Parts: sequence; C-alpha cells; structure tokens
Amino acid sequence: MQIKICPRIDEIDPIQWNALIEDNNPFLRHEFLSALETHGCVGETFGWIPEHIVIYEQQQLVAAMPLYKKYNSYGEFVFDNAWADAWQQNGFHYYPKLVSAIPYTPAMGQRLLAKASSVETYYPILLKAVTELAVQLNASGFHILFPEAQQQKWLAEQGMMIRHDCQFHWSNKNYSSFDDFLAQLSSRKRKNIIKERLSVKNAGVALKRMNGHQASEQDWKKFSHFYKRTFTEKWGIATLNYSFFREVAQKLPEQVLLVMAEQNNECVAGALMYHSDTTLYGRFWGCDKTIKGLHFESCYYQGIEYCIEQGLSVFEPGAQGEHKVARGFVPTVTRSAHFLMENPFKQSIDRFIEHEKNNVLHYIDDVKQHLPYKKTATGAAKK
Repeated sequence: MQIKICPRIDEIDPIQWNALIEDNNPFLRHEFLSALETHGCVGETFGWIPEHIVIYEQQQLVAAMPLYKKYNSYGEFVFDNAWADAWQQNGFHYYPKLVSAIPYTPAMGQRLLAKASSVETYYPILLKAVTELAVQLNASGFHILFPEAQQQKWLAEQGMMIRHDCQFHWSNKNYSSFDDFLAQLSSRKRKNIIKERLSVKNAGVALKRMNGHQASEQDWKKFSHFYKRTFTEKWGIATLNYSFFREVAQKLPEQVLLVMAEQNNECVAGALMYHSDTTLYGRFWGCDKTIKGLHFESCYYQGIEYCIEQGLSVFEPGAQGEHKVARGFVPTVTRSAHFLMENPFKQSIDRFIEHEKNNVLHYIDDVKQHLPYKKTATGAAKK
C-alpha cells in the first residue's frame, strides 16, 4: 500500500479516480476538479490549495479524498469565522486548516472515495492520513463538508463533531409533467407559480436549455459575463471564469444544463446547473436586466421541468433561500464533520454545536408547517 499527497489532481489517473465516484457526481469527477486547478479557480490566490490524498495498491488507485489546505473560510458555506476569531484572540493559530469539500459548492456527495465493498478497509486509513497531514502542516484541524448520509454517520461514529444546517431540496414524485407537479400544490401556491411563469412569457422572454454539446462559445462568454456581474453587484469574488466553464462543458457535456433567457433577440440572463445520474444541482445565475419572475423561472422552474423530463430524483438548488419553499422545495438537513487537533474551547464549541443543531431542527419543523403541498387526510402537507 502506498499513500500519497497530490498537489495537482492531474498527477492522478482520471479513469482510476472516476471509477471511485458514486452516482456520476459531476463535482467529484476528475474533469471538474482539474478544470478548477488548470484555470486558476483554486490555489494560492483564493486560499484553496490542493492536498489530495490517494491510496494505491499495486499501482491501482483504491481510495482517495479531495482535500485542500485553507488559509481562509471563503467558499465553504459552513461558517467557522467565530471559531477562527476565538483562536486568534487567544493566541492560537486556526489557519492553516484542511478542508475536504468541493470548492464553492454546497452540494452533498462523497468525501471519502472508495468502492462500496472496501470502505471498512480504506475509510479508517483515509481518516488517519488526513490526521497525520494536519500534524505535518501544523493545521488546527480538518473539516469534511457536506458528506453524503452514510459517510456522515460513519464520521460521527469516529468521534468527529457534527454541525447541522438547512437547505431546500425538491423531490420528484414520479411526476409526468410540470402540470402534474403543480396539481399537488395548494390552489394559492399553484396560481402564484402560474402567474410568475406567465409574467415572464408576457415580457417576451424566451428560454433555451442547452447541454455542453449545444452551448456555443458565445453562450459561455455571455454566461461568464452574467456570473461576474452577480459577484460584482454583491461585492463578492468571481472565482470561476470563462475558461473553466468552457472546459467543463467540453469534458462533461451531458452533465451540463445551461439555461439562457432572451428578450428582443438579446440574451439578458442565464443560469448554470450540473447533474449526476439522479440529482440536478443548481449553481450560478446572473442577468443584465431585471424582469419580474425571471430568476424563479430560470433557476427553479426550468430545473424542475428538466428533472421531470429526464427522470432525475432530486433538485438541490444551492444554499439558503427560504423563498424556495413556496415553489415546492422542502427544508432538508445538511451536515458537516469537524475535528480540531487541539480544542481549547471544547465546552463552548460543544454547546454551540448542540444549540445550532436544535435551532436547525426546530426551524425545519416550523417551515414544514407551511409547505405549499395539499394537505393529506391527517392535515399534514404531502411531500
């Protein structure tokens, strides 16, 4: 057995890496992670420095972990700034830290890569390897963000601290059409969605859905412009770029969904999504012109229609957004796992994590009382 730390994912054979991925998750694929590195979307500039862990047996890749050394908490969507401040104010170092996640992507998925038949062998080795790397780098600890459910459970059993949060996901109940989905909603919510979609149509907006084969170079240039504009308006940092979007579209064309909106023969907005074999992931949006209802149409309704047409089971539209509930998305618990090499504030952090968990669960229970779906005979909303 040979364990390596790879500062470039291109040092790893793409076929062997992709063979460890479940559900054809686009964000975990070698092509996606390589494009991030190749086009400067991660690295020293943004504080995401690759330190991927790989395990070989007889030159065959048998397990891996996408991993980054971090000197900030940007693009993680699991906020630990208060922890970092506490460390600094008391003379401790919080950075660097190690993070296993997909940069700028709050989507659930594998973080420990291994064949299902060998997880009992390789999960402990991966966990030991990341712990030893944290010691070597003098890191404060490591954080595994948005792991899929079975890995969440295993990490908790290893004694890692588990934080809770909430996202809003849509589930496909074998709907035959968008109208079939609408029929499951209460009258008021159904009419509101119809009204929103009609307002976009009445504004003379036409929407086009394209995969990586169909989208042109001009489409990607225009979408890159929308993406940058969104970050500029929100005082954020546009970490991705045209070259990245274009390369992913070329290498994973069947997993790309680009929605572009035109008005008077002018492209005015765009939304970019990716999908696995079962799940659609909403990611980026931008526009040059504000049109009532266009954000909901481009980012949500087009995605729901696509899931129904393609038989995808789940639509994860990204982090935050309580407004998604009225449009059929249901509050869903997400979790992340954390290990601190030395924890001078253990009691305080334990209380914080428990308090955070209770708040999230209470919030979800409260939101579920206001789902847009028709009530069952027991008075509960259908989900």
